[in-house]
Amino acid sequence: MLVALIIFIIFTVILSFALRNLILKVEKYEDLVRNQVGYLQNISKTITESKKHLQNLDERGVFQSDDEVGLFFEQMQRVQDELNRYMLPENYGKKES
Repeated sequence: MLVALIIFIIFTVILSFALRNLILKVEKYEDLVRNQVGYLQNISKTITESKKHLQNLDERGVFQSDDEVGLFFEQMQRVQDELNRYMLPENYGKKES
């Protein structure tokens, strides 16, 4: 009976250390994910702002398509269209109340 109790106590201590280590790892990865989500939200915000700025310039007709600046502007619009694919949804990473 005493041997079984000692084995149970040793087993419980080992499992407690293992559980503690796993909890610490999960918390570490949660912090990492939280930082990554913040980074992605900042990139998405930058992409959205540049999209609005390019649309504003395009609506005013500031650039002509027949000169070098117009050609550059068209290339920038293509780059912006490619970046738009990487925009996050509006509520990505926000906790629901």
